[in-house]
Amino acid sequence: MEGNEGRPAAHEPTPNARARVAGGPPPLSNDELLRYARHLILPEVGLEGQQRLKASSVLIVGAGGLGSPLALYLAAAGVGRIGLVDFDRVEATNLQRQILYGDSSVGRSKLDVARERLEDLNPRIEIETHEGRLESANALDLIARYDVVADGTDNFPTRYLVNDACALSGKPNVFGSIFRFDGQVTVFDAARGPCYRCLYPDPPPPGLVPSCAEGGVLGVLPGIIGALQGAETVKLLLGLGESLIGRLLLFDALAMSFRELTLRKDPACPLCGERRSITQLIDYESFCGVRPAEATSGRDSREITARELAALRARGEDVVVVDVREPFEHEIARIPGAILIPLGSLPARIRELDGTREIVLYCHTGRRSARALEFLEQAGFRKLKNLQGGVDAWSRDVDPSVIRY
Repeated sequence: MEGNEGRPAAHEPTPNARARVAGGPPPLSNDELLRYARHLILPEVGLEGQQRLKASSVLIVGAGGLGSPLALYLAAAGVGRIGLVDFDRVEATNLQRQILYGDSSVGRSKLDVARERLEDLNPRIEIETHEGRLESANALDLIARYDVVADGTDNFPTRYLVNDACALSGKPNVFGSIFRFDGQVTVFDAARGPCYRCLYPDPPPPGLVPSCAEGGVLGVLPGIIGALQGAETVKLLLGLGESLIGRLLLFDALAMSFRELTLRKDPACPLCGERRSITQLIDYESFCGVRPAEATSGRDSREITARELAALRARGEDVVVVDVREPFEHEIARIPGAILIPLGSLPARIRELDGTREIVLYCHTGRRSARALEFLEQAGFRKLKNLQGGVDAWSRDVDPSVIRY
């Protein structure tokens, strides 16, 4: 990564959209001419550009914080076919930032709600929903059906999967990510610039980078980053301006500032470099060191479920429960009787745990407590358990009065 010199020139529209318009542009009805009037009077867009949008297709992976504004703006802009990939149901904690959904959506499939909202916003376009996870078995076939892919996911296995599938399919990947008050946007296109692996050759160790559920996110941030992804997507479809291919845009909401870094293609990249070794999709859960949530068999013997912990306590077992989250999280929700020792304070307070028979560690979802367990094992502690799913699992499976956040 370098400074912001060497920006690429204005790019051509996606080949599929260009070919469809050249072969006979889809006509615009009088109603569409009125609806898209503010596009049509832009000389850079005009009638041909709006027809090109109507002939285009975009696949959005993830219908959450980033996917919500992105889908809304692409639908409003008149992108003819929008695909959505997701497998979640709407939860109350989504509503602070995922603007596709409302109170009446809680408990429903995100894709069902998204389809209704987008079809109401623009019934003249086609909304395709793909319920389930994007996986190595289906990614190439799915991505081949669209002109541009927009990555709105929040986990490393799927990010690497989307990147590799786009590179192997020759499709641009409009990438966005958010955390706390910061966001990133770029366009990965292995044919014209670097890919995600050029920037991040290896995933971080599991649990090192907290998720938004653990670290939080400013509610308006995904709106800003998702809208930027939308702008890049429309530019790619129209062939306008300078794309973010080879450029990483960094946004700091607290400072209200943007910075830009130039990205270079890595000659040693195994996917898009000079000696390519990745020619097919792999097992991305294993690559990132993440055990699939569905794999209940062969569970780590150091893990304990919320119901198992509740049963131990009900029998009066001598168990010390330690909360390794931050104090403000402990105030929001906690397991009764737990000792608060934040992960960062654990080395200085480790002696407080001397003499305990068995220790159960927990955090929000289980990642930080897993790191705490590793540290205590290295310090010589042996009777340790990590609460699978953290305090969130305790609230869901044992005590609903404990607030979920």
